[in-house]
Amino acid sequence: MTRKIPEKWQSSVKAAKATQVAFDMDEKIQMAIRRSALEAGISPSDQIRTMLGLTTNKRPKRPRLTVSLSPDDYIVLAEKYNLTTEQQLEIKKKLMEELVHTVTIKQT
Repeated sequence: MTRKIPEKWQSSVKAAKATQVAFDMDEKIQMAIRRSALEAGISPSDQIRTMLGLTTNKRPKRPRLTVSLSPDDYIVLAEKYNLTTEQQLEIKKKLMEELVHTVTIKQT
């Protein structure tokens, strides 16, 4: 029995079939690719696709940074910010404030 994919997921089917390829290469080469991507305002993945002559997603992406936080990290951060571990949105807000403050100080 073949299941029909819901209409709203149709656009994701192609992406789901893509295969991620990882490159183990010299650190200087990796840094050069990352630097050129940063200067171009694109992701390293899009930079690699551009360098290889492949198409990239033309839709502008929301620029964001990510970090993975474990339950233990939330315990440490909750204590640091005098919050509870359940206040994850407040912790995120405090993290952003701290990052902005740290970067602002370093730029002055």
